[in-house]
Amino acid sequence: MSLPYSLRTSITPPELELIATQQLIEIIPLIAIEKTAFISGAFGPLQPPRKAKIPLWMAINLKLRKKCHIVAPEWLSVEFLQSRLDEEINEPGFSKLPFRYAEISKVLLDVASDDIQNTDKIRSLLKDLREARQAKSREGLDQINRGELSVSNLCSMEINEIRPFFVHAMGILTHLHREASTEDQL
Repeated sequence: MSLPYSLRTSITPPELELIATQQLIEIIPLIAIEKTAFISGAFGPLQPPRKAKIPLWMAINLKLRKKCHIVAPEWLSVEFLQSRLDEEINEPGFSKLPFRYAEISKVLLDVASDDIQNTDKIRSLLKDLREARQAKSREGLDQINRGELSVSNLCSMEINEIRPFFVHAMGILTHLHREASTEDQL
């Protein structure tokens, strides 16, 4: 598949989602499964109705086969997301969210929306949160200097979105600084 140059410098969103599926998530199994070994580790045994933590990729597989219910992470709730959105709007820095919240929430809302309460409100809050954080990112990029950029609490998707612009901008700033230094020496 041929991608535009700007997309070849970063990981694509589906690739980030694949990476995020390594995260552990809690499920309620509907069938008993013995302890099973995978390259990434051993998981199980799964005994209904006891909750178990397994990788998201395994939970998705079981959910699609109707073999489990996925327990939504505590951060994927209306109350938590609303508080983070309020923080995002009213505070100067980025609010603290899980590093892969965007990818995990998308996968869970796509696959396990029947296991999550208030999915429409959660989707709306996630969209608002994303827009508020993007606005802050754009404001922060206006203040780039050649020395350093220190931004805490960005998630993986946000870092991936600004990486191509940031790398290009830092290259230009470094080039301009070299030219200015050369002119000063003459």
